[in-house]
Amino acid sequence: MLNFCSLYSGSSGNSLFVETENTKILVDAGMSCKKIEEALTSLEVDPSLIDAILITHEHSDHIKGLSTISKKFDIPVFSTKETFEAMPTCTEKLLSKNIKFIEPTTKFCINDLEILPFKIPHDAANPCGFNIIKDSNQISIATDIGHMTNSILKHLENSNFILLESNYDTEVLKCCSYPFKLKSRIAGATGHLSNTIAGKTISYLIQNGNLKTAMLGHLSKESNFPELAYRTVIDEMISSHYEKDSISLSVANRDYPSKLIQL
Repeated sequence: MLNFCSLYSGSSGNSLFVETENTKILVDAGMSCKKIEEALTSLEVDPSLIDAILITHEHSDHIKGLSTISKKFDIPVFSTKETFEAMPTCTEKLLSKNIKFIEPTTKFCINDLEILPFKIPHDAANPCGFNIIKDSNQISIATDIGHMTNSILKHLENSNFILLESNYDTEVLKCCSYPFKLKSRIAGATGHLSNTIAGKTISYLIQNGNLKTAMLGHLSKESNFPELAYRTVIDEMISSHYEKDSISLSVANRDYPSKLIQL
């Protein structure tokens, strides 16, 4: 058994849930502890049974509830050393025994899960995505990616399921209320991934990998819409000669949990 649920995903906060028969983990804790507890309870998951929290990077929409939930339920936190150092206010509140350093491209295990972090281009201290592996199944978490790289694509090729960033639409970003500096950051090489590039990435993985299911995540509230992200990715698939039903595609919600996806 390998299950995935997006508890929350968007520019306002991110937290993801993965479980097997023996292990339950979170990826990021970017909503309040109360909101994360509510989401887990809706899945009939006891928060005290969470075995670990993986942190992609130190931005507030990924760590807002981290110190509270880790301390309340005595949960180990896994992240790069540079990420811990970049969130001192949060780290100071964690129990020292629950601070676990990891290195991108170095595999480690949490019970029956193998975790392989990989580097991502984002304006953070040492950010990473994660491959989460159980037997022959692989879940990939790939958000906050300024631009797609050959290295990331290689890490994603064995994925059965991917939570992939589809943050903004290029034209909507140009017209939205964000200041020019923020627009430039989002569209820059260490910013976020557009709907179009998400579609091209998924098309590549259909052709060159094992992808069966994909969920678009980390959508901007100001420069994107769920229907637009979905339609853009489908259009990119069709332009690459793949049918709409080549994979199961959905969009993560920013405010409530997705359906539980079973691999």
